[in-house]
This record gives sequence, C-alpha cells and structure tokens, in this order.
Amino acid sequence: MDALLDGYRRFRDSGWTSHRERLETLAAEGQKPIALIVACSDSRADPAMVFDTAPGQLFVVRNVANLVPPYDPDGDFHGTSAALEFGVRVLEVPHLIVMGHQKCGGVHSLVHGFPERAQDFVEPWMKMAQPAVDAARAAGTPEDMIDDVCEHETVKLSLNNLRTFPWIAEREAAGLLQLHGFRFGIADGRLEQLQADGTFLAV
Repeated sequence: MDALLDGYRRFRDSGWTSHRERLETLAAEGQKPIALIVACSDSRADPAMVFDTAPGQLFVVRNVANLVPPYDPDGDFHGTSAALEFGVRVLEVPHLIVMGHQKCGGVHSLVHGFPERAQDFVEPWMKMAQPAVDAARAAGTPEDMIDDVCEHETVKLSLNNLRTFPWIAEREAAGLLQLHGFRFGIADGRLEQLQADGTFLAV
C-alpha cells in the first residue's frame, strides 16, 4: 500500500497539475469518451497505456479474459452488460473495442485446466469462451500455439456476443457505432487488429 500512496503523492505533485484543467472540465461538463473498451483485468495490459489516452477519452470495462456474455436481461447481476448499456446507450460512444492480450491467464486456464482456487467464479465465467477453444482445436492448431490462437478467438467470440445486444446491433447497422477487435502483445508491445477476413494484422 505504501507504494500506491507514494504514487498518489507523485500524482498530486506533478500529474494532477498537468491534468487539472482537463479534469475540472470533465467534472463540470461530464464525460464524452471516444471509445468503450472491453479489456482483460490483467495488470500488464492497460488500455490507457496501450492507446496513450488522457482522462475522459476511454470508457473501460475490465474483466477476466475480456469476455462479453450474450445479451440476457434477467434478474441476475451483469456488471459487463451494465457497463455496455451505459457506454453505448447513455454516453453514445462511437467506437466499441474488445482488446485481448498475450499470456492471458483466463484463456490459459480454460485450455489447460483451472487451479483449485479459481473455480467458484473464474471457471464458470470462462466456460462461455469454450467455443473459442473448440474453434482453435478444430483448425488443427499445434499445442504450442493453442493459447495464442484462443486469445484471438476470444476476441472474435466477444464481438459476436456484442452483436446479440439489440441496441448495439441497431447502432452498428445505422453507422453510429463501429466495433473493433485487438490483441496486445505484452512481451513486444505490438498491437494486432482484427481484419474483415478474420485474421489479425499488426497495427
């Protein structure tokens, strides 16, 4: 905790000064982010760092393995879906991004087995991405590449699930919202973007 508080003090000494005018404006006028990003909770894959953005530019939803569940407005708790509804319907973001990343622990567990201490919530959450693993195996992916391929496939799966939300599909069809898929390479810092043909190319 001391390291975090020291970071806060550095922020007050320098970061706050450089961002003060912007943050005061955002507090007074509200936010108008340019994109909503669904990203992984992994501490190594921070969307604000990857896209070099300032406060107020990104509306970020982070969860294990950057997954989006299908549209299902029942009485249960839906943190990711609630954030999507707010970002798309209230803030009216023009871009909706799913950003996966290299060395995703959730994907690795789905492929190779879950630790005993990650079975209450992580395992059932990740099970929604089983079709990504099935697709990778059906394509004859070598075992040493299965995690990488599944990381790409989970991005595609989440994008497909996003389109099950009627108000996302409607806005996309009307040209008011664009959907994008990316995968960030932690080791090399390279960002890959999903293409129309289903492949990922380096930006």
